[in-house]
Amino acid sequence: MMSTKNEHHMVPLGVLLKRELANEKTEKPDIIYGQASQSKKGEDFTFLKMECQRMLRDGVTTFSVFALFDGHNGSAAAIYSKENLLNNILGAIPSNLSRDEWIAALPRALVSGFVKTDKDFQEKAQTSGTTVTFAIIDGWVITVASVGDSRCILESAEGVVYYLSADHRLECNEEERERITASGGEVGRLNMGCGAEIGPLRCWPGGLCLSRSIGDMDVGEFIVPVPYVKQVKLSTAGGRLVISSDGVWDALSSEMALNCCRGMPADAAAAQIVKEALQEKGLRDDTTCIVIDIVPPVTPPLPPPKKQGKGVFKNMFRKKSSDSSSHVDIEYSEPDVVEEMFEEGSAMLAERLDTEYPLCNMFRLFMCAVCQLEMKPREGISVNTGSSNMGRLRPWDGPFLCSSCQAKKEAMEGKRPLGDGLSRNSSGSD
Repeated sequence: MMSTKNEHHMVPLGVLLKRELANEKTEKPDIIYGQASQSKKGEDFTFLKMECQRMLRDGVTTFSVFALFDGHNGSAAAIYSKENLLNNILGAIPSNLSRDEWIAALPRALVSGFVKTDKDFQEKAQTSGTTVTFAIIDGWVITVASVGDSRCILESAEGVVYYLSADHRLECNEEERERITASGGEVGRLNMGCGAEIGPLRCWPGGLCLSRSIGDMDVGEFIVPVPYVKQVKLSTAGGRLVISSDGVWDALSSEMALNCCRGMPADAAAAQIVKEALQEKGLRDDTTCIVIDIVPPVTPPLPPPKKQGKGVFKNMFRKKSSDSSSHVDIEYSEPDVVEEMFEEGSAMLAERLDTEYPLCNMFRLFMCAVCQLEMKPREGISVNTGSSNMGRLRPWDGPFLCSSCQAKKEAMEGKRPLGDGLSRNSSGSD
């Protein structure tokens, strides 16, 4: 289940950060993590990096990164993404930003970094692919970008569960099925002949049961690397993040995963979630779990376990009252639950690289918005070229793409013929 942007009122980023300063709550949380895995195919990889330094206009600060890559058809795409994705994301963020500007720039930079990583890997002509769930923690702010069917969930200290990733399995995502068919692709099950169809829904040509991934050059450009991105701010009571591959989620619900490890430290919790998944389904796939506890610098005693049967899955995000539309700081009370700052899941680059952005220097006229390639004047192609919404998006407005990234954009939107793919009578991809 995912919330939509219109279901709740988003609190402006500037208001949240200014409120932190006003209340003298700028202390960074403690981050404690653990991971566990059981390998079946050797295609799951993790990337865990604490205290990443960056130079900002207001000084040197740090952030942390936790990522899970679940490969298929080999491990090459997962390994390449693990080694290059973070640098590609950071390369898309302008220099000389303040902290709040840097956080605001992350959603767009994540889109650029994912697409660049996919484009660069496909140039290596390898057919492997990978899901990606990529989390950046900056103070109490969590930003998650995801493609594929790994999952990231957050349980706040108040006991509410939030989904910070999207499931891009065609079997359960109607919007993605509609996008693929509208772009000229086909969605169906494996055809065994005589009208018999088996297995999950897949995208054809190619036969992949996911609609988004990095890599997978052999299954057509309808499988896009544009991530779903959600950004939230925790209350200073903290919370627990769980990032796991489908080996866990095929066996356990989110509530089962959280309940089986409640009260355990992060490393023991990750191991317990993997153990529970294996007990439910056995080792049918690589099964990996990362648990991250985000806690106040002085951790209070653990609360007693919650009573079973109570509704854990509440409304995704608290609604503000209708008279709270003003952006005056005083109208926002101190949060006691998680507050949403950004959410977007569109697969269209023209929408994800929109010029309506809080940073005036985000779009450098002579640099590709995706791959950061320097271009000569008039070489760039606006992402708005050919847009159906020309009343607001004009083809002479930026941001701009190089010819190579523009070709990829058109292919993802079904505007360029695809190469020969696999038929529905082939074995397909996992």
